Amino acid sequence: MAEKHVYKFGVDENGNNVTEVAGASVDEAKWITGGKGANLAEMANIGLPVPPGFSITCQTCVAYSGAGNVWPEGVLDEIDEYRKDLEKRMGKKLGDKDDPLLVSVRSGAPFSMPGMMDTVLNLGLNDDSVQGIIKQTNNERFAWDSYRRFVQMFSNVVMGIDGDLFEEAINAKKEEKGVKLDTELTAEDLKDLTETFKQIFAKNVDSTAHPEVAPEGIASFPQDPYLQLRLAEQAVFGSWNTERAVLYRKQNKIPDDLGTAVNVQVMVFGNKGDTSATGVAFTRNPADGTNERYGDFLVNAQGEDVVAGIRNTEPIADLVKIPALKEAGEELYHVFEILEDHYADMMDLEFTIEQGKLWMLQTRVGKRTALSALRVAIQMVEEGRITKEQAIMRVAPDQLDQLLHPQFDPKAEVDVVAKGMNASPGAAVGAVVFSSDAAVHYSNIEKPCILVRWETTPDDLKGMVAAEGILTSHGGKTSHAAVIARGMGAPCVCGAEALKIDAKAKECVISGTDIVLHEGDIISINGTTGDVIIGEVPLVRPELTGDLETILSWADDVRRDASRGRIFGVRANADNPEDAHISRDFGADGIGLDRTEHMFLGERKEIIQSFILADRTGDKQKALGKLLKAQTDDFLGMFKEMDGKTVIVRLLDPPLHEFLDNPREYAVELAHAEDRGENDTQIKARRDLLARLDSFQEANPMLGLRGCRLGIVYPELTEMQVRAIASAAAHLKKRGFDPRPEIMVPLVGTWQELKVVRDQVEEVVASVVEQTGVELSIPVGCMIEIPRAAVTADEIAKYADFFSFGTNDLTQMGFGYSRDDVESAFIPLYLKKKILKTNPFETLDSGIAKLVKMGVEGGHASNDTIICGVCGETGGDPESIQMYYDLGLDYVSCSPYRVPIARLAGAQAKIKSNGGPAKL
Repeated sequence: MAEKHVYKFGVDENGNNVTEVAGASVDEAKWITGGKGANLAEMANIGLPVPPGFSITCQTCVAYSGAGNVWPEGVLDEIDEYRKDLEKRMGKKLGDKDDPLLVSVRSGAPFSMPGMMDTVLNLGLNDDSVQGIIKQTNNERFAWDSYRRFVQMFSNVVMGIDGDLFEEAINAKKEEKGVKLDTELTAEDLKDLTETFKQIFAKNVDSTAHPEVAPEGIASFPQDPYLQLRLAEQAVFGSWNTERAVLYRKQNKIPDDLGTAVNVQVMVFGNKGDTSATGVAFTRNPADGTNERYGDFLVNAQGEDVVAGIRNTEPIADLVKIPALKEAGEELYHVFEILEDHYADMMDLEFTIEQGKLWMLQTRVGKRTALSALRVAIQMVEEGRITKEQAIMRVAPDQLDQLLHPQFDPKAEVDVVAKGMNASPGAAVGAVVFSSDAAVHYSNIEKPCILVRWETTPDDLKGMVAAEGILTSHGGKTSHAAVIARGMGAPCVCGAEALKIDAKAKECVISGTDIVLHEGDIISINGTTGDVIIGEVPLVRPELTGDLETILSWADDVRRDASRGRIFGVRANADNPEDAHISRDFGADGIGLDRTEHMFLGERKEIIQSFILADRTGDKQKALGKLLKAQTDDFLGMFKEMDGKTVIVRLLDPPLHEFLDNPREYAVELAHAEDRGENDTQIKARRDLLARLDSFQEANPMLGLRGCRLGIVYPELTEMQVRAIASAAAHLKKRGFDPRPEIMVPLVGTWQELKVVRDQVEEVVASVVEQTGVELSIPVGCMIEIPRAAVTADEIAKYADFFSFGTNDLTQMGFGYSRDDVESAFIPLYLKKKILKTNPFETLDSGIAKLVKMGVEGGHASNDTIICGVCGETGGDPESIQMYYDLGLDYVSCSPYRVPIARLAGAQAKIKSNGGPAKL
């Protein structure tokens, strides 16, 4: 059977539902007809009023793009069949001069990408069919308004003509007529504008474009509706690979090989006068999760007007207050309930009311902030719609990062100079910038900024990503800025009308004040309240309370439930009592990595330097004594803070030269000393020190004298550290605490290395036990960070109580990359060219995963009680956590601030790997 490229939805000419289903469920169908197409079909199937149409599949897009924008064989004929079928169902034809069919052409990928790809409305209008619209509606203004919109959108979206040219023409016409709003222009005004738009088209179009469908060229606005349709379909497919769409996918980790569907749908009109309207709504508040009708609408407008922020909108709650729209508004509110009952989730929807008749144009699971995601998930459980496991799966782990971002200090006194809509919660402080390019520049020089715009467009995405927050003077809570900001978790204030922005002059006047903001001035915005403040407001980090605490407690129950597979732990990487305290507050099960070299920094650096550079045994012992006391105090603080929880202490890992002065810099200092005429004794001492510094330099320090090799060459360092660990534990046990230290040996490559160090450790622990009379049991394990260790894990495991996979070094050695040198040098290029799927230092690479798998399996083969975890940076990455669970690890360890994310991701990994969430 030949591959099917097109599916229809909606009713036939007799009102019967003839929707073709692309999959057994919406989730299956979205991979074929995209999210929009799948949900249009679903709404049609449950009896909601959906304008009929058809969807061209995502797979067709992939084939079209992959062949250099050439249609697969037979597809155009299939599309034409479905177009003719749609004309038959509607009893109308595209371009008919008496009663024309008009359609919209919209994108629809498997994952929601709001505003990132292209849409064309009112397609089918030309100089003849506009007269048919006038004849059918007896509304000349509506007809010319629709035609001028189509010429404007088609010219910009399909033919790439600068959209500002059309906006300037509209503004000139409004100025000429002395009006402020588009809706105040007359039918004659709009007719004149349509002609002006066609002249702009003819003057600016690339007449040689699209020879595949117009070999003779396109010199004037195309009147053939079938040519319009073909060009629009190609433009929507082409928008999958625009810069903004590619960037959005990168930000949201959406694969590039999915493609988008094209949805061709009969037009319904919200701009047919005061009995018509259009809007975007959510079944609950996407900003904070409140169970309320949320959204915006405009009377006598088309859908693009709402999201583009061209006119300030009205709240959806006021829809039923307008007598001419009351009945349709009440029907819409009932649709809210139908959709939530059907999908058991908060839904985003687009609708149009055409002369009192409600039409549903789209629905999808609504994008929401982390705050809203938590609230809605918990509400759905409380309402009996979903289980706790389903609720856990509803919250994206990376979203939690939003809730851990700073908020305004409630004690700070602020002077609010302007107020807008609280479109996306959170606080941001930064320099004012008026363009996306400026935001990117500020980001590159590591200076926080706030992107201030009249309203954002999809082309502003790079600036929105770079900025700390977004502030607009127009647009509502469903405008482009609001929707994208909420998806990114960026604070956003929309529709702050007091802001009079002149982007060209790079300044903003705040009405009613004498304040003028220039680029670089510091402001603060509160996306939770809509406040705009001049200057810097102090920020504070929020605590884990309320809904977040509830969801994380449910997640912990899943992770720790042995009846549904192994217990999966989340530990933290912490090097001092302060970080340990944060880790515990954020719910860490213990410390998975305490890097002791970080304890040698600051004022203690001189102590370790004196040990390294000492010529005499006495000097070395004196330095070791100081280090022993300092380290013992460190461990007392760490173990006390993590009382009753595991603390894995890694023995000294880096090469000794990292604690010493740079020989090159010291050589310069020596030269200056010689120039100053220091005496011979001082100069000799300096030269001797330089020689000592040089002796510790290595050609490739990453592969040199470090890790366990350091402890073998300098056993006194290992002895000092182990004595500090054991002494601190013994001291606390005497005081009634429950310290649980474990000792990790770094950079092990052979079982012989681990055995030597383990023997050292056990000997020192035994001596501390004898001296203190306190019984101690301190497990000893090692890091698996050298490929050979992963390959020979079965040998090494005989001498290890646990493995901790150090994926930072394992990735560097596995790839042959030096992280410090390659991340900025060529990793971005590799990602762009698809040589790498992801940055292997951020998400576990599949090849490195095979080494981890070998390590886990080898370890269990010879030691069935061995505990396996990971302490590399990928331990806090949700995608990697899923891989680690599937590889058989017992825990992940990550930054303290990633612990809440890892707790949720760990539960989700377990749920997915055990067949999905339990359902009602």
